[in-house]
Amino acid sequence: MEIDIDHLMSMTGGDADLADEVLDIFRNQAETWGRMLDPAASQLEWADAAHALKGAALSIGAHEFAEECSQVEQKGRGEAPVSRVEAATLLSSLKDGLVQAIEACAKASYHLSKPGLRRSNDSNS
Repeated sequence: MEIDIDHLMSMTGGDADLADEVLDIFRNQAETWGRMLDPAASQLEWADAAHALKGAALSIGAHEFAEECSQVEQKGRGEAPVSRVEAATLLSSLKDGLVQAIEACAKASYHLSKPGLRRSNDSNS
């Protein structure tokens, strides 16, 4: 899984510092929403968590993870009830994807730290 750096930079106006901050926000949100991916919770609750994660993933360019979130959200919002076993399987897989997305954020942060991407504080002098 990868972060689309071009998309992220486009969303942050080419500001690598802001892009890195957005990645940090995603990681913080991921922790919060990840806890809500609980098969014991109501179907609507974990569908809402998947929806929130989908939006956050789209904002940073984690398209593959966003698609996984969308599938889980659709299943949770579907008319057919989802058994606890099926929910556990779906949510476990999504949590694995979340871990991969967080790892991809770390790689993207490293990429953003390369010389030339960060704005220099010396430019104001």
